[in-house]
Amino acid sequence: MTFWRRAGEILLRIGQILVILACFGTTWSLARWVTAAVYRKWEPPFSAYVIDLLNVIFGVILFFLVVLLISAMFRPRQLRSLNIVIDAIRRISQGDFSVRIVGFERMREFETIVNSINEMAGALGQMETMRQDFISNVSHEIQSPLTSIRGFARALRRPDLSPEKRNHYLEIIESESRRLAQMSDNLLKLSALETDRASLQTNRFRLDRQLQNVVLACEPQWLAKNIQIQMEVSALEVEGAEDLLSQVWMNLLHNSIKFTPEGGEIRVSLTSEGERAVVTVADNGIGMFEQDLVHIFERFYKADKSRTRSDGGSGLGLSIVKKIVDIHQGEITVTSEPGKGSSFNVFIPFRWKP
Repeated sequence: MTFWRRAGEILLRIGQILVILACFGTTWSLARWVTAAVYRKWEPPFSAYVIDLLNVIFGVILFFLVVLLISAMFRPRQLRSLNIVIDAIRRISQGDFSVRIVGFERMREFETIVNSINEMAGALGQMETMRQDFISNVSHEIQSPLTSIRGFARALRRPDLSPEKRNHYLEIIESESRRLAQMSDNLLKLSALETDRASLQTNRFRLDRQLQNVVLACEPQWLAKNIQIQMEVSALEVEGAEDLLSQVWMNLLHNSIKFTPEGGEIRVSLTSEGERAVVTVADNGIGMFEQDLVHIFERFYKADKSRTRSDGGSGLGLSIVKKIVDIHQGEITVTSEPGKGSSFNVFIPFRWKP
């Protein structure tokens, strides 16, 4: 298709050149014919040189008159096309991203501009949809803990409330407040991660030691549920943002602990594959359905809404994980089966690529 398109453009250029040459030849011949007729009728006393010079001047004037006439014939069509493009740009600037310009397939001088405007409108429309969804999700997530805090704060005013219930309600208010703070912190992290990656501080470090430190930091959580941790890590060095990668392993391990039942098992492994390190965090927890897997890295998405909410999740952890992995030009994949567990595989290049 590209070959034929290119061939068509070449033929069009050749045709335009031939038309220009034909117009020039026609006007030149007409100029000589007119001047010859004038000379025969009036026989002006000019030398041959002056006559040839007058022929050239008259031919050039006649040629430009023909060009202006042809341009005037096609100008209304070009102005209409230009007005359509300007109107589309104006509508896009006013927030109407459903604009699509059609009917310019044969106007090659406008085709590239029109295609670019249509692509821009589509991209802006997607961004607007994402923005609206994001605002809706944030509002919903904030409303839930605020409703709980408001309800239990009102309940605390009851004079007949027992000390046990009062303490229980205060614990709920404190828990919901922590969830709001965590959500705010995660939103700030996501916003910061979307800035220029070149400003990140990177260094070389032992990835196996970092994984061991993360597992030790989470020891109270997995010991409380009597979860067995299996570690199979090779001594590997990578170059990257050490603090951010630590956040990746921390989030993945917290998720595994959260969704693995009492007495379950979590496996953390580190291997190499070509020029990349491969970190796997797998568990035998509740797993996820196939329809959830394509959405789990979206902001605020919760595969198990009831459980995540009760555990204080905000649906932002895996979004942060995905963003950090993308910053390192890595890849993250997940396999899962309901009732059998989930396995997250993170591929991180050994060398940081600016």
